[in-house]
Amino acid sequence: QVQLVESGGGLVQPGGSLRLSCAASGFSFSTYDMSWYRQAPGKERELVATITTIGGRTNYADSVKGRFTISRDNAKKTVYLQMNSLKPEDTAVYYCKAYFGWTRKEYWGQGTQVTVSS
Repeated sequence: QVQLVESGGGLVQPGGSLRLSCAASGFSFSTYDMSWYRQAPGKERELVATITTIGGRTNYADSVKGRFTISRDNAKKTVYLQMNSLKPEDTAVYYCKAYFGWTRKEYWGQGTQVTVSS
């Protein structure tokens, strides 16, 4: 049974930090590219960051470059999103996604709420 379970969300003040985690099970984690997406109320889901399976190359949305860092631990089957200098516009539900390019198979987590407010 495939599972992606996000955790680490919550309420934080502007300028603060949070670290999201996404624990995977039921598939070969190390062979999948991993991404974080977010969806704010009334907006479409958007890609935040990606880390590849080979070489661990990373890509970020312009809105989070320099503030967010994606990383992965294949031994723990977990992907992380370190979020610093948080802004109110970062408020959203954050989702992790696993993607296997050869078959275009993808899996999604259930999401974790991040609220940035004073």
